[in-house]
Amino acid sequence: MTSAPFPLNQIPLEHLPEAVTVGGLVLGFLINLVAAGWISHNRRPSVALAWLLAIFLLPYLGLLLFLAIGSAKLPRKRMAMQARMNEIIRENTPDGHILGNVEEQLPAWIESTARLNYNLGALPMVGGNSFDLLTDNHESMRVMAEAVDGARDYVHFEFYIVAIDDASRPLLEALLRAHERGVRVRVLIDHLGSLGYPGYSELVERFDAAGFPWRRMLPLRPWKGEWQRPDLRNHRKILVVDGELGFTGSQNIIHRSYNKRKNLRRGYEWKDLMIRCTGPVVAELNALFTSDWYSETGDLLLDEASRELPDIQGPVFAQVLPSGPGFETENNLRLFNHLIYNANDRIVVSSPYFVPDESLMHALTTEAQSGVDVQLFVGETSDQFLPHHAQNSYYEELAAAGVKIYRYRAPTVLHAKFVLVDDYVSVIGSSNMDERSFALDLEVSVYIVDRDFRRRMDAVVAEFEAASTLLDIEEWNRRPLWQKYLDNMARLTSALL
Repeated sequence: MTSAPFPLNQIPLEHLPEAVTVGGLVLGFLINLVAAGWISHNRRPSVALAWLLAIFLLPYLGLLLFLAIGSAKLPRKRMAMQARMNEIIRENTPDGHILGNVEEQLPAWIESTARLNYNLGALPMVGGNSFDLLTDNHESMRVMAEAVDGARDYVHFEFYIVAIDDASRPLLEALLRAHERGVRVRVLIDHLGSLGYPGYSELVERFDAAGFPWRRMLPLRPWKGEWQRPDLRNHRKILVVDGELGFTGSQNIIHRSYNKRKNLRRGYEWKDLMIRCTGPVVAELNALFTSDWYSETGDLLLDEASRELPDIQGPVFAQVLPSGPGFETENNLRLFNHLIYNANDRIVVSSPYFVPDESLMHALTTEAQSGVDVQLFVGETSDQFLPHHAQNSYYEELAAAGVKIYRYRAPTVLHAKFVLVDDYVSVIGSSNMDERSFALDLEVSVYIVDRDFRRRMDAVVAEFEAASTLLDIEEWNRRPLWQKYLDNMARLTSALL
């Protein structure tokens, strides 16, 4: 006669290991089963597969990581605030995705790009702008300090990394001087982006003592009720003075070495690109700052934002495109792919972190195979281990398609971010060519349509080319097997970087 099975709370001690093993296997199977249907919902297959692989290999740790950082969207309240700001911007913008008549006959795809950007980011293409290029980090901060010293009404300052040192001090002290003479100064600094850099603690003390309003963007301080996915960051770089003068691009407000011992030891210095602009495009940069300030504080700042964009005829035409987890779609990726597929002659891409998704990889290789001259500028060295090695794994396929890969020579760390298309279009901003910039970071890009500005960008490209080495794919493929293995393993993480 067989004995009745024991209730779970009466299993003999000698059978406990077996029960635990079976229970663990059943629980792991259930986690994998639920994850397969849950994680794939509205996610790009490559991202979903990366998360599923992590959970299948490490069921409990992978699940905990997914629960902590698996959602690439901001909290619902903040998403609603972004949607409200988009409505306010549209209500105060004249109808049409282009303001002003484009005098020069341009390809039809340039207008369709403006329409795409308008539908994605709510801001139209506007005429009557001017731009200066700033290619030296320290000189750029000096020029920005000079602009702040000339402020009469307000200064809006928003950067990812900010710390006080000998290079950044003139600009940061210009902010303090502006506040002291009655200028309305508002500052946004990404919390985790700046935390830990030498000079950040001093910055916090100086700003707190000054008494002007400043906020940490996307703060991660649970003890104060401030929490969201920790790797969703605000990566934008914006300075607006009196609504008349604007700056944006790739640069952070810190010494070009970032003041870290390992960088100083290796001689690392960052190479960036900023633009100084005047005209209606400044109001669009200001609208983006106003949107971020509202998201962090609940204060709309409508008295410090242009109520209506002017309808100015003639060049230079430009358009600001915001992107990031505050939007439903990956705005910057859509813009880049649209531009690349419409190129007829030449494409130039500069990105310190080039870890493309499948759509961007297909776009670049397709255009190269169709005879378009495609040039990619990346760094020979990098401060980010996994993205750098993941990036290396794409070179063989790109080179085989005909893409020319220029590696900016060490110890300079290439950090400039831009896309150039044919003779008309330049896109300059804060966005890298990787999943992080497409899905996880709040970014800003400026779409500029002008032949003269595009020619000036050619001078920047020539400078980069002189400081770079053209990749020899045959030599590259002879690199040691352990390096290839490391690159390929890093690539597996690319969808989660």
